[in-house]
Amino acid sequence: MMKCTAILALAGSAAAFAPAQTGARSTSLNAFSVDTIPGALAPVGLFDPLGFAEKADEATLKRYREAEVTHGRVAMLAVIGFLVGEAVEGSSFLFDASISGPAISHPGQVPGGWDALIIAGIGFAELQRAKTGWVDPADVKFDQAGALNSDYYPGDIGFDPLGLKPTNAKDFANMQTKEIQNGRLAMLGWAGMCSQELVNHRTILGTIDFYNKIYSGVNPYESCVDGVVC
Repeated sequence: MMKCTAILALAGSAAAFAPAQTGARSTSLNAFSVDTIPGALAPVGLFDPLGFAEKADEATLKRYREAEVTHGRVAMLAVIGFLVGEAVEGSSFLFDASISGPAISHPGQVPGGWDALIIAGIGFAELQRAKTGWVDPADVKFDQAGALNSDYYPGDIGFDPLGLKPTNAKDFANMQTKEIQNGRLAMLGWAGMCSQELVNHRTILGTIDFYNKIYSGVNPYESCVDGVVC
């Protein structure tokens, strides 16, 4: 299920299934600076304790935001994948419902051959994202590697099948802030999930049940068999 999650995560990192409509972007939507960057909320404001944003020019700031948005989207899908993958344990139609246990152990349980499929899918998706947002390497100066297209807004890869992208600059900034904040939370949440499963070798839902028993005064170990994590 984790590998299926990786495939789903491609939607968050590339416009593999829809062309970017760069011509529809307006100058107001494309404006980008430390003072106008979405994602800053009171009372913290722009959280940049190491001063990365303050020291960055517009092009560098855009690359920072592109990385943050993309990682946030992948993390949101990964969190859903963790929970869904563990919730359908033993009942999924995939791989004869044989994948079980914590989500971090799922990749090793998937039959061989899927690794190559996932890597190929990721490569294709990232190529499409690069074509959408980045200047062709053949046209980039040697000291401007990784330059983004001037009319490209970080994260705006053209994938909007439901037409949710606002045309008003203020509404667009608000939607960006919501996505970024949820993405940041997802990145922290996914890191916590991985750490928790590495430490106690239980599923996320299993850990919740474990502590529910403790808080209810029930011994969570009373049904355990020696040598088996329960």
